[in-house]
Amino acid sequence: MNAASIATRVRVDDFDAWKAMFDQDVPGAREKALGWTLYRGTEDANEVFIRVDFASVEDASEARDKVLASGVLERIPDHTGPVVVQQAEARTC
Repeated sequence: MNAASIATRVRVDDFDAWKAMFDQDVPGAREKALGWTLYRGTEDANEVFIRVDFASVEDASEARDKVLASGVLERIPDHTGPVVVQQAEARTC
């Protein structure tokens, strides 16, 4: 199996309110997740980048489908993704 992630960008009105909903994981999309990372924009703290990691492309695709079917992103008009991605390269300096 090849590890994969879901990458999503959202622009929310209130990070704390959004985070409370994210933590509930209503779609059940993180059921098989290995972990996740949230990033906030430095110029706009309500711009959030989400990476959820999975053991396989199949698990990531299943999770993406759950998010899309749930309609949770329809409440956030300014979003990109979710997209299933795999790491192309990593470097530490």
